[in-house]
Amino acid sequence: MSTRIYGSLARIADFKNSNFEVQKRDRSEWATGDYVEAEVVGTPTEFYRIEDRMGHMVKVEPGDWVVGALGDRAATLEGVGGWADIAADGIMHAMTSAGLMGFFTSYSTLHSDPLTLEYRGHLCRDDQKVSMCQFAMRADKHEFSVPTVLLFGTSMSAGKTTTGRRVCKELDRAGLHIIGTKLTGAGRYRDILSYLKTGASEIYDFVDGGLPSTAVPEKQFRDAIRPILNHVHRRKPDFVLVEAGASPLEPYNGSALIDELGDNIVCAILSASDPYAVVGVQKAFGLKPDLVTGPATTTSAAVELVKKLTGLPAINIIDPAAILPFRTFLFDKLGLDEASISQRDVPTAKAVANTQA
Repeated sequence: MSTRIYGSLARIADFKNSNFEVQKRDRSEWATGDYVEAEVVGTPTEFYRIEDRMGHMVKVEPGDWVVGALGDRAATLEGVGGWADIAADGIMHAMTSAGLMGFFTSYSTLHSDPLTLEYRGHLCRDDQKVSMCQFAMRADKHEFSVPTVLLFGTSMSAGKTTTGRRVCKELDRAGLHIIGTKLTGAGRYRDILSYLKTGASEIYDFVDGGLPSTAVPEKQFRDAIRPILNHVHRRKPDFVLVEAGASPLEPYNGSALIDELGDNIVCAILSASDPYAVVGVQKAFGLKPDLVTGPATTTSAAVELVKKLTGLPAINIIDPAAILPFRTFLFDKLGLDEASISQRDVPTAKAVANTQA
């Protein structure tokens, strides 16, 4: 008997093995966010693993069944493709370990072959497809006025999540209520789970808005993300950490996200792959970060080059010696006085902006 593994994209749903049927549906009925089941095929590689609904990595083998969702991906360092690229034979790929289902049309030769699957059918109830949007957050109105620390990068794997963990640690250490989020990118749970483990009291991502990835039309993205921001607003944290997966220039709606956050951004940290990439993002996107982290800061020479090229400060966040300088930067930027934090004297987004004027 085959083993059924639920990818972490299914964590917002109420699936159990007996509360749905698996039915093959005509391609004309397929859509982004549909929950589907596929059988593992092919020769196992290091990518034959699925991130389950708790964020644990589970090894899979031919014959196992994986539940995921149809979506698209446009990763600069891994692969590009989507569900519309799946051929008539139903062969597809798990484009992320979370169960983002599609077919790679371009894939890095530096990686082993991806997890390959064969379509078994859509998850259905009462003869109707079950989709992620049915379990998404809802909101009757849109409000958001939470002081926001924005993390963005020059590419994927540029060190955003590592920096985010340090932000969570420092603000939690100060006794503040911080919510961690990842609001653009391709579905994976482990990034925001690491925020929960390092100080964030709550975590949310675009999956909570019903999206398998944010490679969707802009209106669909905004409609999905606003209920999440509204929910964060209602929770009244001192600060929200917002990670933008990939870079703002990639087709994941990074520009739309920054527009949605607006004047609530009180600190912007750019994780960069190299010093010249910092210049590229600044010129192409027009958003000046307050600090640079990531591989672009690995050595003192790199830090000096960032400063020479851009005039921006840079900190190697993984260097233990950088903990105090980063804490000082963060507290200064957020207008926090460490001695008064125990009294919950936390500024609003407007107050932070005033201290920077």
